[in-house]
This record gives sequence, C-alpha cells and structure tokens, in this order.
Amino acid sequence: SLLLQLQDTYSKSGIACLTGEEIGNFIQNLDLIENEDRAADPCWQVKWHLGKLIKKMMSRSYEENISAVNAERALTLSHTDGQQPPRSPINRIAAHLTGNSNRKNSLSPRIDSSPRRGNGQKIYNWESSRKGHSFLYNVELRNGELVIPQTGFYYIYSQTYFRFRENENEDSDLLAQIRNPKQLVQYVYKLTNYPEPILLMKSARTSCWSKKAEYGLYSIYQGGVFQLKREDRIFVSVSNGDIVDMDKEASFFGAFMI
Repeated sequence: SLLLQLQDTYSKSGIACLTGEEIGNFIQNLDLIENEDRAADPCWQVKWHLGKLIKKMMSRSYEENISAVNAERALTLSHTDGQQPPRSPINRIAAHLTGNSNRKNSLSPRIDSSPRRGNGQKIYNWESSRKGHSFLYNVELRNGELVIPQTGFYYIYSQTYFRFRENENEDSDLLAQIRNPKQLVQYVYKLTNYPEPILLMKSARTSCWSKKAEYGLYSIYQGGVFQLKREDRIFVSVSNGDIVDMDKEASFFGAFMI
C-alpha cells in the first residue's frame, strides 16, 4: 500500500531519478544527506521516501526473524531441561494406585521403620496391576514409591481411609489406646538425592471414639501441584497404619503431569 501511495504521489518520470545511483549506498547514507537544498529537489524527495520505505521493510523483516529465532531457542532450552512439548495420549504420564483389601493384613500396611523415611508409616500395599481403577502410564511403582520419569510439574493427590471397628476379642489396652484422642495424619513425601525425604503435604484431624460407638470412619484427602525432577520418588505415610482400610475406592494415591 505504501508503494501505491508513492506511485500516486510521484510520476513515473520521477522514479527515473534513481537511475545511475547505487540505491544501497543511498539508503545507508539516507540520514546523512538530508538538507534544505535536497528537500526542494523532486528527485531527492522520491529517493528519500523510497529509501525510508525500504528501511522500514528491512527492519520489520529483521524483527520477524529475531522472534522466530527466539521461539526456536526457547523450545530447544525446554527440551534440554528435560521438559517436552504437549504429550499425546500414547506417552501421557499418569498413575492411580488403589488400596488392596484382598491382601493379608490389609488393615495393617507394611511399614518402614527406618528413621530416614520421615514421619508416620509408609504404605506399601498399593494395587497397580490395572485391577479395578488402578493404572500406570509411563510411571514405575517401586517399593511403594512412584518413580518420576520426566522433569516437570505434577498434580499429586492421596486419600486415606481410617476405620476402627469394636471387637470384643481385642486386647483392652489396645482399645483404650485407640479410644483416646488420636491425631490421624496423612503425609506425602518425595525422595531426591538428599538423604532425608522432603515433606510435600500433610493433612490431619483429631478423633476420639466413644465406648458406645460400634465403629469409627474418617477419610483424609489432599492434593497439590509440585515441580518434580526425573528420578524423584513420591510416597504416602500415615500416622496410624493399624486402622487404615485399604479398600480400593476409599484409599488411593496418584499423580499426573500437567
């Protein structure tokens, strides 16, 4: 459109003023040759406007090329940092683990008593073999821990179902201990290269069962977004493993990359 405006303003004979002069040198020295005498010269006016137009188009092309280079550089850096472009359903990263109430001692999850494993009792009894609602997509379950395959941001969630049922055959000391006010706590940890696990989330409530109560039911759910690195591991611990109900719809643990 700018070229058409120039064509309307100046005659074809005016464009002939450019003949015999190197246009590249003229554009390079465009700002140096402007003076009052030149401004009155019709030929100089044609050259000046055309030179300004060419410089404007060159500047616009340069900016577009720089934007394209920066976008490509940002994409390359994100790949180098371990982050990938949007994932298709084939290579999604997600996991949902459910409790396994069919295992022996389902109300007493195997615990890790090592002092280097954080607070509470680590839950191992997760069902991960695509039974019921459980699944693993490009995530490995190892020793009760989800192993993160790729650096990025993940939504992590967990629910624990606490259930205590009165039993006449139970030891009276155990009953008295459970009836006392207890803090029911759920912890979500991550393991990195550091020797100690890092606490990501915890949620708690205090409960006291009455002597007249047949049973008590409480569930704790929590979830949040965290940045995890490749080879990090996440797991769930609870404060009272002896009263956790590992029913698959009530106790579960999972994560997915966002």
